[in-house]
Amino acid sequence: MRRFKLFHETIYDFQSEVTLGPHKLLIRPREGHDIRIESSTLNITPVATVKWYRDELDNSVAITRFTKPTHQLKIVSEVVIQHYDEWPLDFLVEDYAVQYPFAYEHEEHRALSPYLHCKQDHSQLFEDWLAQFNRPGSIETYSLLSQISEVIGSENQYRVREEPGVQSPAQTLQTTSGSCRDYAWLFMCAARRLGLATRFVSGYLHAPATELDYGSTHAWAEVYLPGAGWKGFDPTIRQITGCHHIPTAVSILPEAIPPVSGRFTGPKGENPNLGVRVRVQSV
Repeated sequence: MRRFKLFHETIYDFQSEVTLGPHKLLIRPREGHDIRIESSTLNITPVATVKWYRDELDNSVAITRFTKPTHQLKIVSEVVIQHYDEWPLDFLVEDYAVQYPFAYEHEEHRALSPYLHCKQDHSQLFEDWLAQFNRPGSIETYSLLSQISEVIGSENQYRVREEPGVQSPAQTLQTTSGSCRDYAWLFMCAARRLGLATRFVSGYLHAPATELDYGSTHAWAEVYLPGAGWKGFDPTIRQITGCHHIPTAVSILPEAIPPVSGRFTGPKGENPNLGVRVRVQSV
């Protein structure tokens, strides 16, 4: 078991006084047999009422509402967790799914159908790139997924993108660069086109930089493997996920789960400055 302390600070500074609308927070780790929360605090300025609920994908969602105008919104989350997933390769896949290609059983397929469609027009560039993984014959399913992750991480240049949204697979392949969420989406589209159910995951990654306040939120993908469940693949660092990955939210589509989202009313042209600090420390 590993223990981690998570610090996540988000600050919006406004040039003028504004009225804040409801804000949605997806920053609380997903609890389960592998992750347990020891303690958790959430401090928000200005004072807000906070209501928690579980959404349709079992994410913990906080909705904040404000009553006073302000020049700044500050959200600080501090959480201590216990992480038990120290052996990420210790899993068994059902016999029929060990080798690719395979077909999900009927009931599984019905439940997984939303995670099997990419809902995006794919360019010939993407189709040509995907062909390297869609060869005749069988291959171990885990090996296929690892290959996709390895190719994405090794053939593209990682870069931080502050602008919202996710690049299309073609954009990532054309520029041979992208952020963690772009890599995750390319991986998801490839896996879905090969008939494998995938979902987008946002959260935190424990790495040397995150110990020193230089971290940010992270993104990766999970694939549903019969018998093993949802298994995470992180093409940014070319690894299967384990105790160093801490998920906060999952989604069918990547744009659905930003850590903080909301609206405000203020003077025309108001463009707030955004500051984010993330620290993930082993304790």
